[in-house]
Amino acid sequence: MDPKKVMICRCSDVTLDDLNRLFDQGYETFEDLKRIRRIGMGPCQAQTCGKMVQWEISKRFQLPLEEVRTHTTRPLTTGVKLNVIAQGSDDEKPR
Repeated sequence: MDPKKVMICRCSDVTLDDLNRLFDQGYETFEDLKRIRRIGMGPCQAQTCGKMVQWEISKRFQLPLEEVRTHTTRPLTTGVKLNVIAQGSDDEKPR
């Protein structure tokens, strides 16, 4: 299997080869990978790649899978139109 063709994170286009190069550069945790390559931050929020990344970290650093911490998840955000901000809210109390 060619590591350049094995897709780990589809949302951020990260292959197994990319992941191995990141490990070679000293990145060891899911949080490291998330910050440097946005793994787990795409639309799927690591629902697709999360377990695969954990397995690869476990295998590479010879850790039990249950010791490999997952990434920190945060709630999704939605866009707010500028005119809504400019108009304010009916619930606002005068200061």
